[in-house]
Amino acid sequence: MNVRLCCGLSLLMAASLGAEERPRAAVTEARPLLVEALHAADGQARGVLVGPMAEAISQRFQSRAPILIDVVTERRLPQAGCARLKVSFWQDDVRLPGSNAASRQTLDLGIDYCLDGQPPRPRS
Repeated sequence: MNVRLCCGLSLLMAASLGAEERPRAAVTEARPLLVEALHAADGQARGVLVGPMAEAISQRFQSRAPILIDVVTERRLPQAGCARLKVSFWQDDVRLPGSNAASRQTLDLGIDYCLDGQPPRPRS
């Protein structure tokens, strides 16, 4: 990805944020945000999806709006470095097949995730 495009996207996202919200990181997948949320004192991370996957999704749903990702820690798990995370992907101006109206579409996922990239070990 072009560095200027990446920086431009980051600046664009930062300009659209409220004063209390930190800028969104440009990511090509959600994993870096999962790790960031696990490390964050407030248990949160925010990003904007970029790259081929973002382009394919945007083309499929006829939207030029950025694909945003929000990760929130729902609860810390007993195993160190692990938590239950809520991961939300969302995009405005999405046109679903068979619909003429564009709207915001959101996909929410829950995942138990650890800093090593694995799910928590089962309790013995």
